Amino acid sequence: MTNASIKAEATKYLINTYGTARSLALVKGEGVYVWDADGKRYLDFLGGIAVNALGHCHPAVVRAITEQARTLIHCSNLYYIEPQVRLARLLVENSFADQCFFCNSGAEANEAAIKLARKWAKDHGHPERYVIVSMEQSFHGRTLAAITATGQSKYHKGFEPLPEGFRHVPYNDLEAARRALEAGDVCAVLVEPIQSEGGVNTPDRDYLRGLRALCDEFGALLILDEVQTGLGRLGRLWGYEVFQVEPDAITLAKALGGGVPIGALLAKASVAESFGPGTHASTFGGNPLASAAAYATLRTILDENLPEHAAAMGEYLQEAMLALRKEFDCILGVRGVGLLRGLEVSPEVDGNALAARCIENGLLTICTNNTILRFLPPLIIQPEHVDAAVEVVRRSLREVLG
Repeated sequence: MTNASIKAEATKYLINTYGTARSLALVKGEGVYVWDADGKRYLDFLGGIAVNALGHCHPAVVRAITEQARTLIHCSNLYYIEPQVRLARLLVENSFADQCFFCNSGAEANEAAIKLARKWAKDHGHPERYVIVSMEQSFHGRTLAAITATGQSKYHKGFEPLPEGFRHVPYNDLEAARRALEAGDVCAVLVEPIQSEGGVNTPDRDYLRGLRALCDEFGALLILDEVQTGLGRLGRLWGYEVFQVEPDAITLAKALGGGVPIGALLAKASVAESFGPGTHASTFGGNPLASAAAYATLRTILDENLPEHAAAMGEYLQEAMLALRKEFDCILGVRGVGLLRGLEVSPEVDGNALAARCIENGLLTICTNNTILRFLPPLIIQPEHVDAAVEVVRRSLREVLG
């Protein structure tokens, strides 16, 4: 099938939740490259939206999936699952956490965190504390509670009335967070170390530590949404390490499975104990196939020291984009940490058209907030890949600007 024929059948048979912007049908991937149904190759600097941390079809992940598929693909969590236990141990040994709960996506991980926070408050004699404080411009997923926690009204429209018990405050504003906590009804603060979908918004260095202090002062949990920042992207295995803060819980997905759907909630034992038998569950969460893929992914990230490599490549990408800024007055700045980067263009430039032109020229990227070209490449990229990507952006800017 061709791009056109696949698009025609998708238009006929799929519910149209992704609009008409899609123009490609990707059919093959290897390393940092993907190919469409017409045989054209693209340099992937979107990485499945931060999923393909090891690139496409990494041998370790393919091998783990193949071997596990021959052994046991699925059994329910009514039974112990060996690959799941091995994965949980590896996560705990390399994080602040004591225990894990597995699910299938970032939204589900955040749902689990929200439930856990409310249950924890009740277990500690505070049923009046049920509010989750989250940030304006945040993104926490597409389920009903997750979009309510998301601080962007465009995701709320059409789904009202939304669940109660959520309060939004400006990101990177400790005084606003304090005022929210002073109400006395807050059980947890849910925050992304860096807001990726919200515009690659990076906080002050002391912001997360300030939130930690506020949560301690008012008896609330600090939950970090590390769905996009976790597992090496920011130059450390976890985003909380970059900002030198210890949370009570974090949520994961995206890169964890190396392309296979899996999510996780990691928590300290004193918090996790509020999830007793029957309080939460997932049919597919952490099944043998997904857990085997995730274990292979995390093992590779650790063994090949990819967080350190991501830090170096992130600096290289940053410098290359700053050099590009000197050529184009319309580039207002470069933001982000590690291999989560954003190129900000002036409002006079159609950011979505620029992203589309980059794709036409062989580079996968995405525009967020209309003016931020977002880059989430695999952690395995090399300098020559960065050089090639920046050259495509240069060419695309010239074409868009005329």
